[in-house]
Amino acid sequence: MTLIDVAIIGGGASGTTTAFHLASNSKKVCILEKNIFSSERICGGGMSAAVQNWFPFKLLPIVDEVITNVEFSWCNTDKVVAELSGSSPFWIVKREKLDSFLLDQALNSGCNLLTTFKVVDIKKKSNVWHITALDGRQIEARAVVIADGSQSPWPKTFNLGPTQQKFASTFSGRIKRRGNLRNETARFEFGLVKNGFAWAFPLDNEVNIGMGTFLDNKNSLPVNEILKSFLPDLCFDPSEVIGHEKKLRIWNGHCKLNGEGILLVGDAASLCDPFLAEGLRPALMSGFEAAKSLIYWLDGEVNCLDAYTNTMQINWGNSMAWGKRISQVFYRFPKVGYQLGVKRPTAPKRIAQILSGEMSYEDIAKRVIKRLLFQN
Repeated sequence: MTLIDVAIIGGGASGTTTAFHLASNSKKVCILEKNIFSSERICGGGMSAAVQNWFPFKLLPIVDEVITNVEFSWCNTDKVVAELSGSSPFWIVKREKLDSFLLDQALNSGCNLLTTFKVVDIKKKSNVWHITALDGRQIEARAVVIADGSQSPWPKTFNLGPTQQKFASTFSGRIKRRGNLRNETARFEFGLVKNGFAWAFPLDNEVNIGMGTFLDNKNSLPVNEILKSFLPDLCFDPSEVIGHEKKLRIWNGHCKLNGEGILLVGDAASLCDPFLAEGLRPALMSGFEAAKSLIYWLDGEVNCLDAYTNTMQINWGNSMAWGKRISQVFYRFPKVGYQLGVKRPTAPKRIAQILSGEMSYEDIAKRVIKRLLFQN
C-alpha cells in the first residue's frame, strides 16, 4: 500500500480547500468522501468576499449574487437597510457549485479522490495513520485532516475541539424563484424565531431560505409555523420550500484543533459563528491555514502542528469569543436587542461590516466599551 502525505476525510468546502493548497505544493493528497457528490446541497451559502485572499484563482465566476444591501426586520416590520461597501461585499453561492469548483481545482492540482469511502476506523501505528472504510478499503497517510462536518464523530475520539459541543438548530431550504426579494439584497428577520433569526439570500433566479436558533435549542424548530409567517412577506408560499433540518456545530470556546499529525477544519472544528451562523468563511480559512501548517510539518520545518490552532485562535476564535457573548445577550432579549442594537443608527452598518469581513466582533465590542468609558 502506498503511503500518502495527507488523507482528508470529507470533500466539502474546508476539505477541498485544504486539498487544493496541499496538492499545489506537490503533496500526495487523497480526499475520502462517504457520498457520491449530489447535484444539490442546500445551505445559506453566504460568505465574505474576503475569502478570495485564500485562493490564487477567481471565485467570482461561481458567485450567484453579490450582496450590496442587507435588510433587517422584526416580525416582517420595523425594517432597517444597511449598505455594504463596494470594496468588501457579501457573496451568495450555491454550496454544490462551490464544493464542485473547489474539488475540481484540487483534482487538477494532483489530488486524488475516493468516493463512497465511509470511514469507520482511524488508528495511528508507528507514526502512520491507517484509515479504514466500511467496505474494507484502507489508506495509509502521514497526516489526517478531519473535514466531515458538524456530525463528525472524530473530534471526540481524538479529544480535539470543544469539550462541550454547542449546536444550533437550523433549517435550510431553497425556492425556485425570486419572489419580491430585491436584487443584491440579503434579508435577516429577528422577530419570528425564538433565540435566533430567519434569512433569505438571493441566488440566480432562486432564493435560499433558512432559520436558526442558538440558545436552549433542545427542541426542534417550529419550521412550518415560522415559514408561514416569514415567507408571505417575500411573496412565497411555504409549500414551495425544499429543505431540511440539521444540527450545526458552532464555536464554543478556545480549544485544541490539532494533535500529532491530525487536525480539524470547518464545521468539524466547531468554527461556525455563534451569532450570525457564518460557516463558509471559517471553513475556507481553516482549510488554507491547515494546509500551510501541514506543508511546514511535512517538510520538516516544524515538529508539530500547534501553529494551526494558534493561528485559528487569533484570526477567528478571538472574534468568536465576543460573538458568543453578544449572541447570549441578544438572543435572550431579542426585542430589546433589535431596538437598541440593530436599530441604533450605526448598528446595521456594523453587522454588514462583520458579514463582509471588514470588522470583527472584537472590534465592535471595543467600540462599545470605548463609547461607554467616554460617556462616563
